[in-house]
Amino acid sequence: MGIVAGLDSSPDFTRIVVCDADTGAVLKQGYAPHPVEGRPSDVDPQAWLLSLGEAAGGGLLEGVQAIGVSSQQNAVVPLDSQGNTVRPALVGGDKRAQVAAADLVDALGGREAWAQAVGCVPQAAQPITKLRWLVKNEPDAAARTAVLLQAHDWLVWQLLGRPVRRTTDRGGASGTGYWSATTGGYRTDLVELALGHQAMLPEVIGPSDAAGTTPEGLLISAGTGETMAAAFGLGIGLGDAVVSLGASGSVMAVHPEALVDNTGMITSLADATGMHLPVVTTLNAVRTLRGTSELLGLPDLESLSELAMKSTPGAHGLVLLPYLEGERTPSLPHTAGTLAGLRRESMKAEHLARAAFEGMLCGLADALDVLRGRGVEVRRVFLLGAAAELAAVQAAAPSIFGAQVVVPQPADYAARGAARQAAWALGVSQGTLDPRNPPAWQGAAAQILEPGEDLAVGQAVRQQFVSVREQTHPGAFRS
Repeated sequence: MGIVAGLDSSPDFTRIVVCDADTGAVLKQGYAPHPVEGRPSDVDPQAWLLSLGEAAGGGLLEGVQAIGVSSQQNAVVPLDSQGNTVRPALVGGDKRAQVAAADLVDALGGREAWAQAVGCVPQAAQPITKLRWLVKNEPDAAARTAVLLQAHDWLVWQLLGRPVRRTTDRGGASGTGYWSATTGGYRTDLVELALGHQAMLPEVIGPSDAAGTTPEGLLISAGTGETMAAAFGLGIGLGDAVVSLGASGSVMAVHPEALVDNTGMITSLADATGMHLPVVTTLNAVRTLRGTSELLGLPDLESLSELAMKSTPGAHGLVLLPYLEGERTPSLPHTAGTLAGLRRESMKAEHLARAAFEGMLCGLADALDVLRGRGVEVRRVFLLGAAAELAAVQAAAPSIFGAQVVVPQPADYAARGAARQAAWALGVSQGTLDPRNPPAWQGAAAQILEPGEDLAVGQAVRQQFVSVREQTHPGAFRS
């Protein structure tokens, strides 16, 4: 079919992969950091174009027939009526907007009202919350805002030469706070609630649709957010969940329908294929391991893992509830962590190390159970993040999650997903692919870990954790 490219504009850099459109084999790669110091909350979008140009240097895109764009989520680019940026893009988990999030929750009548309206409750990071912050803090900029784009929308629009038509995809739209994955439509009344007036919103096109073609004949696909692109690049489908181990954790799974969760624990996102990606977030994942490592005076997480492996499942009865930053799942924003089961024989460094790993994984298993409790099937769990390579994680995760665990080799899955989307749009435009079925690229190379005979042991560890959680925070998971 040809050669396609996928571009991922993350918070820190641009990564481009050039792939064979039929197989997904990576032929060439490009990389460039954004010319921005640190991770500011305000970024001139031109920085994204500069790093894109650098990453594509040296003729990287020569022979490429189609390109897909993935980009950081939660960035909002406010434009005036002429298409110029009103101010720098508001990006990242902007803590300035925490008060604005609470304002919006109250303005619509509470968390349940938001869950029913758009499948999620406003958080500080979301575009809709940033609009409310803009009104309160920069009213002149808010008043001049006539068009709202996300990062990948803006990049696609720039690549196409800033046409009159502006587009987005349902995956990206589902994270804005003003598009409903349930109805598949915008809630313009919520834009007005946040911004104080209406603004033009990009047209939501289908997963295999093209946003347009450049004058040079390069087809540009719909684009999507990084989460959706990474899921597409991994090749996950029904029965698959993804557990991402960052400082905080997230659990998402593919599901055929949007989930409305009145407790606000589930964020109802759409994916890049026409399905849905319900997501549950925990505030404490790898930060639990780092905190324990520092407490024990260890130099790195590998050392903590080695120490934990000297203990046994259940950590001699030691249980760590890892709510070090408060917790979102369950909703305990003002709580602290708890260490239970202290006995003379359990007061050893290796048992605390083991309890940290088990506590982190049990917290993520709680998040998985939120999805399972809503009918989401979980047969396989893809485990992402550097900590997924640690021996103590791999030893405990399959039995605690109660499922096969897949640890993919590190790769640029968001860029690969963007390239796969480009191949899909190209195939549909040429009449060689079905608009309902994406190209069947080879799956990610990965380690496969089975619970096997350890399943009963892992479930006993999990029950020990649940008992302590219920004693300490009774009814924490009741809606």
